[in-house]
Amino acid sequence: MCRNWGGGPLFAVECESDVNFEGAEHISTFSSSEWAERGFCQKCGTHLFYRLKQERHYAIPVGLFDGGDQWRFTEQIFIDQKPSFYSFSEKTKDLTGEEVFAQYSGK
Repeated sequence: MCRNWGGGPLFAVECESDVNFEGAEHISTFSSSEWAERGFCQKCGTHLFYRLKQERHYAIPVGLFDGGDQWRFTEQIFIDQKPSFYSFSEKTKDLTGEEVFAQYSGK
């Protein structure tokens, strides 16, 4: 779904439930699955977050933050569904979709 949403992989910072947005009245959400929803700006359409409904866990695109040189690429999820046309050189923790769901369901 992330590739369909943004045209490529979602490079995101993981945030806990204490996320606050200025101008929250301009944010709309789309229920993209039974477990997650996506937020975007009603005025310009910018992708703002991917949020797990039960955990209130947010993935926020790194492009929304200043100081991009501080980020480290440490984890890839749904690696079993990645397209064959890209491969990253960084050594990361790689999780399949099944492993991701197990991580959040506590199994």
